[in-house]
Amino acid sequence: MAQRSKNIFGEPIETCSDDPLTGFYRNGCCDSQVGDPGKHMVCAIMTEKFLAFSKLCGNDLSTPMPQYNFPGLKAGDRWCMCANRWKEAYNSGMAPMVDLEATNELALEIIPIEALLEFAWRTPVKEKT
Repeated sequence: MAQRSKNIFGEPIETCSDDPLTGFYRNGCCDSQVGDPGKHMVCAIMTEKFLAFSKLCGNDLSTPMPQYNFPGLKAGDRWCMCANRWKEAYNSGMAPMVDLEATNELALEIIPIEALLEFAWRTPVKEKT
């Protein structure tokens, strides 16, 4: 990747997770480009509630799939999830918390910033100028 992605604040994106290794490119970051049809841009902190919701929607994230080197997710794991799925979960009252500093700025093309801020995993701290 020639240029590092930016987060929703326009700063260099932070790592979402190295264990389990996440991201469309499996580099730990929620990088997204043309090759990512799912738009894996939201760094979400998994919950039992969301994992059950995702399974009901046809995307079982909790069952290990060794053939894809996928360990299966559990509550507390951080994962780069598809922006459209996060928005669907949000609209259904099932959205997981989000690490804003590790969420790709391109997610704002799909999800209103107010929704992401509502589910901020931690309050962003900005340096005083």
